[in-house]
Amino acid sequence: MPLPLVHFMSGLPRSGSTLLAAILRQNPVVAEAGYISPVAPMIVKLSSVMVEGEYQTEFDTETRDRVLRGVLLNYYGKLPAPERQRPVIIDNSRIWCTRVGLANALFPGSRIICCVRDPARIIDSFERLIQKNPLLGSKIVPIERRGNLYSRIDYILAADGPFGFCWRAFNEAYFGDMAHNLIVVDYDRLVNDPGGTMAILTDALQLPAWRYDFERVQFEEPVAFDHNLNSPGQHIVRERVGAVHRRLAIPPRNCVATGGGHILARS
Repeated sequence: MPLPLVHFMSGLPRSGSTLLAAILRQNPVVAEAGYISPVAPMIVKLSSVMVEGEYQTEFDTETRDRVLRGVLLNYYGKLPAPERQRPVIIDNSRIWCTRVGLANALFPGSRIICCVRDPARIIDSFERLIQKNPLLGSKIVPIERRGNLYSRIDYILAADGPFGFCWRAFNEAYFGDMAHNLIVVDYDRLVNDPGGTMAILTDALQLPAWRYDFERVQFEEPVAFDHNLNSPGQHIVRERVGAVHRRLAIPPRNCVATGGGHILARS
């Protein structure tokens, strides 16, 4: 069986990565593509054992590459190879934007799909998800930061918050020396022109052309994963691809400063 072709998915949260993965899985050569996996943090932690401390002398470059590559391949297990086609794995993690060089070293020729979206809409999406489950107390925001809307937004935008970290990671990759490995997919472009967006993406990922069905998108919701974060419905995908127009759930004059002097505002 041929080794799978590996690509990655990263970028900003609440920006359509689950929807995009669900659409990509319609292509018969895509064996795996889903919500965030533990592969990237496993590789990062294992790598630190190999390059520092008492065991670093036991790993040469070839051994390190083989072991780290094996983490991903063994996590996804034995993949069915479509006839005369090389199976494709698309691993999803926000960390990949901070490890573009590592991804390319382990899987040469791989690309990183970066899903992006208007930051105000991302914050709005987080707030709607939190408000949707008021009795659970979503673990997306620590309990001590849930007091009011503004404290929640401050945490979401913080350097270690769910948007702040990803924003910095994406900028690191986008303005880095390996930016040519990125494929940036804008959420609004995806939902307003899914056919055109998927045609470009399919070609960029070297997948065989496929007629994707944007009227019947199916994705098995990771119920246990979402409930563990007290955020059921976090990865629900609507069956029909299309834009949903709605007013923001955050105050109209909300302005929050982020690192580096940038201001995210909604007028």
